[in-house]
Amino acid sequence: MSDDRQLLIVEDDETFARTLRRSFERRGYTVESAASHDGLQVLLAGGLVPTHAVLDLKLSGSVSGLACVQAVRAAAPDARIVVLTGFASIATAVEAIKLGADHYLAKPSNTDDIEAAFARTQGDAGASVDARQSSIKTVEWEHIHQTLVDTDFNVSETARRLGMHRRTLARKLEKRQLK
Repeated sequence: MSDDRQLLIVEDDETFARTLRRSFERRGYTVESAASHDGLQVLLAGGLVPTHAVLDLKLSGSVSGLACVQAVRAAAPDARIVVLTGFASIATAVEAIKLGADHYLAKPSNTDDIEAAFARTQGDAGASVDARQSSIKTVEWEHIHQTLVDTDFNVSETARRLGMHRRTLARKLEKRQLK
């Protein structure tokens, strides 16, 4: 086992974070964890330079995991960063990769999935581009989410740009449990 594999976990679900921690420690990683962006900042200010990071996209509070991607990438340019989310969308996947994530995995993902993502350094040009048909609800959600990202998650401005009433948009967001 190697001590040079320093893993950082940023996950607000305490049970899931503890499970990941134990599993990665058994695989020889030295693990530090934080439950929020603020906790991440404390670890990074203390000199932590992770070689690997697992970041939850949707953290409780006002700061998303996307800000954590930026912070980790700035502190550890060579770190392998995997973003986990239960709210996968094309818009957030694109933003996470643009901000420096190496991979984006939908929950539920286990330690094997995450380690496989850490190991993959190249894209797959042979990946099927027509593997699934998007439903109209998926396309609608992805369009709403991209507009939310474009407006910095301002619901009123997003509703205006989409040409819908703010309350209608709010109801759609409640169904998707987006804060």
